[in-house]
Amino acid sequence: MIELTILIPCLNEENTVVGCVRQATTFLHSHGIEGEVLVADNGSLDKTVLLAKGAGARVITCRKKGYGNILRYGIREAAGRYVLMADGDMSYHFAEAGPLVEALRGGADLVVGNRFALPMEKGAMPPLHRFFGVPFLSVVGRFRYRTGVKDFHCGMRAVNRTSFLKLGCRCSGMEFATEMIGRAAIAGQTIVQVPVKLYKDRRGRRAHVRSFRDGFRHLFLMLGIPLG
Repeated sequence: MIELTILIPCLNEENTVVGCVRQATTFLHSHGIEGEVLVADNGSLDKTVLLAKGAGARVITCRKKGYGNILRYGIREAAGRYVLMADGDMSYHFAEAGPLVEALRGGADLVVGNRFALPMEKGAMPPLHRFFGVPFLSVVGRFRYRTGVKDFHCGMRAVNRTSFLKLGCRCSGMEFATEMIGRAAIAGQTIVQVPVKLYKDRRGRRAHVRSFRDGFRHLFLMLGIPLG
């Protein structure tokens, strides 16, 4: 078994996927890590798959739509003992992922990035998310799951694959980010937080996140309200 899979979920990311794959590959080589770059595609209609393969990534396709579906599928299909994941829009730089890997090597089951611990690039996060949405939902999550996680929605995180598969996560959408932390906390797994810098995404189109819809899905999950 290889040590690390770098998992990049994608949906129509032709403008950024090559940069992400190259960053991830460089990170593996520069740190002497035996690993793979795995692009999990969620049905892209552009050149994402072709470009990812050309850049050297292993590409898999998840037929079920949704952020949770694609990440759960990618983790199941990963060949690494550890899985480090980050969005395919260049909003996170894989060159800065070393502390997450070291935390896993140190025994963490789940490593979550904290975007608020470092200055964000200007325009990287909408004010509504930065000053209200993410802080509010993270406070609810900390009380609900009795955990100290400061940023429940950071897209750069890493897991011990075996530990993650024991959790039985089921969420299909963006609320998967909350479910992963909640289940790990309830199970008594070791959760470590690492400062992560957030950059403005480079894809040049509207983000997949829908602020109010996704925010309510996170909230309903924590309150135990069926998502439908």
